[in-house]
Amino acid sequence: MLEPSIVKDNEIEHLIKDIYESYGYDFSLYSRASFTRRVNRICMIDRFTSYAELRYQVLNDADYFKHFIEEITVNVTEMFRDPIFFKSLREKILPQLGTFPLIRIWVAGCSTGEEAYSIAILLKEAGLYHKCLIYGTDINPSVLESARSGVFPMHHMKTYSENYMLSGGKRDFSDYYTANYDSARFDKALQEKLILSTHNLVSDSSFNSFQLIICRNVLIYFDKELQERVFTLFDASLENFGYLALGSKETLRFSNLGKFYHQIDDQKIWKKVDQN
Repeated sequence: MLEPSIVKDNEIEHLIKDIYESYGYDFSLYSRASFTRRVNRICMIDRFTSYAELRYQVLNDADYFKHFIEEITVNVTEMFRDPIFFKSLREKILPQLGTFPLIRIWVAGCSTGEEAYSIAILLKEAGLYHKCLIYGTDINPSVLESARSGVFPMHHMKTYSENYMLSGGKRDFSDYYTANYDSARFDKALQEKLILSTHNLVSDSSFNSFQLIICRNVLIYFDKELQERVFTLFDASLENFGYLALGSKETLRFSNLGKFYHQIDDQKIWKKVDQN
């Protein structure tokens, strides 16, 4: 069933402008189709019957705006999602990263943190956790609070455990968390090397130099111009011979920077060649 179009295309443009002027969030280069679909979904869920109602709440209620941002930027995530991808990291990328004295990894658009915790587990099992730093960033401060808690719904653990085993995991996945009724609290040791902070891929600059950047299923919501801007940010943040990992529907192939990267295998992992 098609969702109703409560907010029209011209109203979307006004909304984007109002949000930028009032809060500094710039959605101007987000995919219009995706942004419009999510705005109309919010209207349906929150029972707005007109653009005027939505606009009033967004611009006059800071708590509602926080909710709005959560809904607009929400990313579907789970631990060891796409296990074959994590198997490639485990078998092909981490042995290369192990040659560095310090391994810096950026999980961009980390949402509630499942992917960052998955990377921490991989590094522990590879014997590399002691010399790594994992930076998890997201535009949405609320999801980062969930990531900091290290607590996830217990009913997700069966799927996470299956993903973990398919990724080449050797231990019992339950070794990494403590069950508490309907929630699972992950081992605090997995947070020792994890740094979580807000970062806006649209407007913020590079903040460190990395050997691996992971940004999966975020760029699909951006238009080509914004994707190119983000690729430039990642390129500036990635050391020569470092690795960039993207989602299954994302590619560097048509980017202006594509010629400086070599795809590792059929997984969406690219290695940066020496540009000096």
